[in-house]
Amino acid sequence: MAIKVGFVGTGGMAGAHMNTLKTFEDVEFVAMCDVAEDRAKSRANEFGGKAFTDFKEMFDKVDMDAVYICTPPFAHGEQERIACMKGIAMFVEKPIAVTTEQAIIINDYVKHSGVITCVGYHWRYQSNAQMALSVLKKEKKVLGALGYWMGGMPGTPWWRVKAQSGGQHCEQTTHIFDLCRFLVGSDAQTVHGVAASGTMTDIPNYDIEDISMVNILFKNGAVANITSGCVFNNWGRVHLEVFSRDLVVMVGGPGPLISRKGQAEEVPQLPGADRDRVFIDAVTTKDGSKILSPYADAVETLKITDAASKSFLTGKAVDL
Repeated sequence: MAIKVGFVGTGGMAGAHMNTLKTFEDVEFVAMCDVAEDRAKSRANEFGGKAFTDFKEMFDKVDMDAVYICTPPFAHGEQERIACMKGIAMFVEKPIAVTTEQAIIINDYVKHSGVITCVGYHWRYQSNAQMALSVLKKEKKVLGALGYWMGGMPGTPWWRVKAQSGGQHCEQTTHIFDLCRFLVGSDAQTVHGVAASGTMTDIPNYDIEDISMVNILFKNGAVANITSGCVFNNWGRVHLEVFSRDLVVMVGGPGPLISRKGQAEEVPQLPGADRDRVFIDAVTTKDGSKILSPYADAVETLKITDAASKSFLTGKAVDL
């Protein structure tokens, strides 16, 4: 029996999920909702389902087993609440909100409804992250991490507006913050961030940070620094390095995955997983135990980036 899937938000990220889901024999597209009517109709024509511009109408008129919510950060909230009230499983694209307060409200609905949830932190499922985790779990103590998401500015207009995206660290570098939590093995205790701006004055409606650096003290004693920068056209640095004694574990970077005492170390290849497949299987079996990034866990990642935003303004550390 096919899982009936609807979409709220049908842009580029949603399209990536659709192209994967269409290869699954146990998925049926039943609804496509977008504020841009032509885009909703185009997706419906290509993949199937009814087109809507109002997600409330979609939820009222279409029977769904699962919904993918692929809206910008500022547009999250009401659709998640309705899905919970109707008992519909949710795949929510990151970040789940701009502020923690909004996400905590939705998480309460998730808890009370018991719906299966998955957030789009796909790095967790990749083979290299799984191998890194297997190595780090054997260490007596993880000491810290350095992370980066530095490159150019995406062209999406809302991305450069602080109130709509939360800034680069919240919308884009969230993958690195989340991967750091996943590999360090603990939630954050204290966050302190600094940021600089002033070189992007030629960009209309731009009010986010040009570059930021966020220090994190985790509850297990590990520390991390994660840097974001969106002013580097034709240059990039996107990876995470995690450190233990005599050990460097790198995910996404140019160096070897494992370096021990300065020498590359071979580790057994571990299989990765596709987040869409994991989610659909969870909906089918009503067992979310293999989902690596449920909504409640994504709230903990958002707490870090939201605390960093507050720290940028005050210059003070934020205790979580």
